[in-house]
Amino acid sequence: MMNIVSTASDLTQDFKTGYLTLASPRSMFVSQVIGTAMGCVISPRVFWLFYKAFDDLGLHGSKYPAPFAIVFRNMAKLGVEGFSSLPKDCLFLCYVFFGAAILINLIKDYSGKMGRFIPLPMAMAIPFYIGPYFAIDMCLGSLILFVWEKINKAQAEAFGPAVASGLICGDGIWTLPSSILALAGVQPPICMKFLSRGTNTRVDKFLGS
Repeated sequence: MMNIVSTASDLTQDFKTGYLTLASPRSMFVSQVIGTAMGCVISPRVFWLFYKAFDDLGLHGSKYPAPFAIVFRNMAKLGVEGFSSLPKDCLFLCYVFFGAAILINLIKDYSGKMGRFIPLPMAMAIPFYIGPYFAIDMCLGSLILFVWEKINKAQAEAFGPAVASGLICGDGIWTLPSSILALAGVQPPICMKFLSRGTNTRVDKFLGS
């Protein structure tokens, strides 16, 4: 059901974009049909490519943890087993944060000019939903946009969405050549990894010994 609603929402957004750009509704519909047909053919092959290239695909903590798969699995488990499948105090925390989200939104809406300094609960929930890696990208992008607006606000408002879309698409498209290189056994010349302070201290001691 969620997939149907999500797809309908995406299609509606496409028609809205077509309306704003004076595109023909018929051409929009035809392009959506073609895109859907291409997705039916391309998506399974892309999944096969990733499945063959990465042994830890979909596992927690891997490069591609598939967060939505975990979410839908947990939802299915909850629907079958009921609230008893939830961890201890999980339902209570859901009630608490649900009420907190409503309260924060009310404060934000009725606090006047100070409301712009109050973060949106939905934005705060993104790292919990899809993992921190995407939130870090969004944070860096927001900082770049903030500096850009300070330098040239008109230019940032005009080209900011286009630049952001290009960066997001580029990041997504790069996964295809990355998986092909992984299948070919090509290793990157540089590997970057962030460690905790304690682990980093132990690594430094080991390297210095």
